[in-house]
Amino acid sequence: MSSSTLLSRRDLAFLLHDWLDVTRLTERPRYAEHSRDTFDAVLDLAAQVAAEHFATHNKAADATEPSIDGGRVRIIPQVKAALDVFARTGLLAATMDESVGGMQLPHAVAEACFAWFQAANVGTAAYPFLTRGNANLLLAHGSAEQIDTWVTPMVEGRFFGTMCLSEPQAGSSLADITTRAEPQDDGTYRLTGTKMWISGGDHELAENIVHLVLARIPGGPPGVKGISLFIVPKVLVDGDGRLGPRNDVVLVGLNHKMGYRGTTNTLLNFGEGVHRPYGRAGAVGYLVGEPHQGLAQMFHMMNEARIGVGAGATALGYTGYLKSLAYARQRPQGRPVADKDPTAPQVPIIAHPDVRRMLLAQKSYVEGALALILYCGRLLDEEKTAPAEADRARAHLLLDLLTPIAKSWPSQWCLAANDLAIQVHGGYGYTRDYDVEQHWRDNRLNPIHEGTHGIQALDLLGRKVTMRAGEGLELLLEAIRATVTRAWKAEGFAAELAGPLGSAIDRIAVVTRRLWGSGDPELALANAALYLEAVGHVVIAWMWLEQALAVEALGSPDGAEGEFLAGKRQAARYFFRYELPKTAAQFDLLESLDRTTLDTRESWF
Repeated sequence: MSSSTLLSRRDLAFLLHDWLDVTRLTERPRYAEHSRDTFDAVLDLAAQVAAEHFATHNKAADATEPSIDGGRVRIIPQVKAALDVFARTGLLAATMDESVGGMQLPHAVAEACFAWFQAANVGTAAYPFLTRGNANLLLAHGSAEQIDTWVTPMVEGRFFGTMCLSEPQAGSSLADITTRAEPQDDGTYRLTGTKMWISGGDHELAENIVHLVLARIPGGPPGVKGISLFIVPKVLVDGDGRLGPRNDVVLVGLNHKMGYRGTTNTLLNFGEGVHRPYGRAGAVGYLVGEPHQGLAQMFHMMNEARIGVGAGATALGYTGYLKSLAYARQRPQGRPVADKDPTAPQVPIIAHPDVRRMLLAQKSYVEGALALILYCGRLLDEEKTAPAEADRARAHLLLDLLTPIAKSWPSQWCLAANDLAIQVHGGYGYTRDYDVEQHWRDNRLNPIHEGTHGIQALDLLGRKVTMRAGEGLELLLEAIRATVTRAWKAEGFAAELAGPLGSAIDRIAVVTRRLWGSGDPELALANAALYLEAVGHVVIAWMWLEQALAVEALGSPDGAEGEFLAGKRQAARYFFRYELPKTAAQFDLLESLDRTTLDTRESWF
């Protein structure tokens, strides 16, 4: 397989085929038309399009970020050209039903495909990323008419989609949103309000933009129970799908970001009265599903987006790792410490142990994170297509629990990988001449959007581990214990890792009981972020033990394949020796019910 500095094609093949065995999914009716050949072909197509049409303008889109000219958003032309090519691949509807123009690919394969675009140019990839999530939500909750009117053109790449949740005064506190939706005699609604941080909120990359907007219908209950979901297009369409007048959705301004600059990020006003469709102020909106069910519906898109954010963080960390690896192999500097001859030729910096340490750390983070993301995709495939209802329910519960980890762990540790990639480059890495500087800036958004670390931590410890009387957590611990048992029986290299992981999962059980046994929810959740990090590290160790077992099953071949498998073993060894032990101190602190943060007064700062 040809090498790339975007992702490793061999690693994807290992994870999808040697470990997850996605080809077995073709035994199920939904995927019966596929084979390993079709999976590999679509992966190769994604790699080619990403390299030829997305990576080629990544730096240009960063250097020339979107701007407003006469009320219109200006974006470099390469972005639209790339998105037009992407639309022709059909990958926007990769997992969707054939009946709506989809390819019915397994989610694990589709996630691997889209990772190529996120690695190549995360800013441009954000437009189809958001559109895909928007369309999937409407497929799940929209009416047949809404699917025909809005999803079909999104699948074709003619319309793009957004999600409009946050408001300037509310941020992540969705219970405090104030956007209103007034019912009309014709069954539509008129929306008024302001939405902030709307990625892809305005541009001219497509014929139309389909906004999914959270708003309140007057008379509804307070808090999140009174939130409804609406389709609010930038341009209205008639009954035949033809574009009509501009809707009353107004671009107020663009947010100027540290990274991720190729994606417009907007402040939007709904119902400002600028456009007055059909002679009246207010943005025309169409209710999705039943009133006051908006947040539950939006979580369909939010949960997909959270795993997608983790995938994007992984892809950025991965490409940074590969670029720093290539640099370390060709950059001569210094001599081995035992070589005292100043006239001896310099050695590539990869010869120095500390550089290899930084490369091993990156490898352990990004390959561990990629395994988790693809495993989540495989769980989604089980949830949708497993023959037995019990297996579908099990996959749903496990995926629900893993979602905050899949979002936050890569966002933290693949960002750390980008930091190390800069360090490997030395002073050059801190300049805009090398890609790794931009990758770090782009990735710095991922711990923030779609729910910060703190929000994901509260979700994990406050909701997910307690749901259904702890059934989800017990399911996770059982799954990890099963891997540990397999590793003990396999002996060899995998058995070396089984003991430490077994001890770590025992600590999760003890610490979780201790936290919630305090009887004080505020105390239990005070260090939720530390809990998320520690449990996340244990989950990634599990991913590495799973990979170790897959490596052992492949034996000890010679040549490049043997080197690849040896690299897997060494990365697993690094994670278990350098990273997993960190959780012991974290679990100790959590078990002590430490009150340091809880008892700190605002006046002490």
